Amino acid sequence: MPTPKQGHGHSSLTAIPAVSAVGLRKSYGEKLVLDSIDLRIPAGSVFALLGPNGAGKTTAVKILSTLITSDAGDLHVAGYNLAADPQAVRAAIGVTGQFSAVDGLITGEENMLLMADLHHLSKSDGRRIAAELLERFDLVDAAKKPASTYSGGMKRRLDLAMTLVGSPRIIFLDEPTTGLDPRSRHSMWGIIRGLVSDGVTVFLTTQYLDEADELANHIAVLNDGRIAAEGSAEELKRLVPGGHICLRFTDPVAYQSAAGALPEVTRDEEALSLSIPSDGSQRELRSILDRLDSAGIEADELTVHTPDLDDVFFALTGPPNVPNQSKETVR
Repeated sequence: MPTPKQGHGHSSLTAIPAVSAVGLRKSYGEKLVLDSIDLRIPAGSVFALLGPNGAGKTTAVKILSTLITSDAGDLHVAGYNLAADPQAVRAAIGVTGQFSAVDGLITGEENMLLMADLHHLSKSDGRRIAAELLERFDLVDAAKKPASTYSGGMKRRLDLAMTLVGSPRIIFLDEPTTGLDPRSRHSMWGIIRGLVSDGVTVFLTTQYLDEADELANHIAVLNDGRIAAEGSAEELKRLVPGGHICLRFTDPVAYQSAAGALPEVTRDEEALSLSIPSDGSQRELRSILDRLDSAGIEADELTVHTPDLDDVFFALTGPPNVPNQSKETVR
């Protein structure tokens, strides 16, 4: 199964963006929540909207899913004008909010059949689709039990299964893994990848940076109602300085030779380590290794330090208490 980041080629549908917003604005009284937001989300992709609490993420989802109206903006979802044809938009989308729509008093299967009724499916179609989705989301064993007995992860899976009853082409997932344990989060990630490989577009809001890094083709960081930056995870990481390659040696002679052979090094005489600024690209890494090879020098350890999405997020929305760096070690 291809992951979302691999893409799915171009079909006639991809020419029309799944979601397009130009100049989206929303205020509550004096408080400007969304300030001239522009978005363009290709069909069959995962778009992640990141931002701290109160940044306007949920407001954006509510507007684009027709739950509330904007103050201004040219907005299209699934090719339909949001203001002129909200019913057509509703027919094309599904929404899974932060708070579960599951009715705890009835069983998982009954929740699914209720959704099938709301979508005006025939009894036989409703039962067939409910059964297929319960199996797909690993809920068959719990189907006859009241949803109130489900774990948080099971409730989220049921919630998403209910969203899929109407076969939406675009799904809005508003913080879908908040409060879930790591196993349930990874299970949800697998489900999201599966949806995208079926051609569904996913609009994801999240505070989990690893989630956006793992799933999204395109990420926008929302701060104080504005898009602070957008691009792929790799493009965003390149916005933040601080990437470097670290070489460690056990032989002082090799250490001194490497320091002389490489440009822009920062030395640590005590640790016998050298730090070279780098964007972490393969080209830069190869250039450094080629220089070492041609001088006949071998480092004992090479570590690539690259800024991660945490660094990007805090650089754009405010400093963290502790800087965080991801690293890969190559021996």
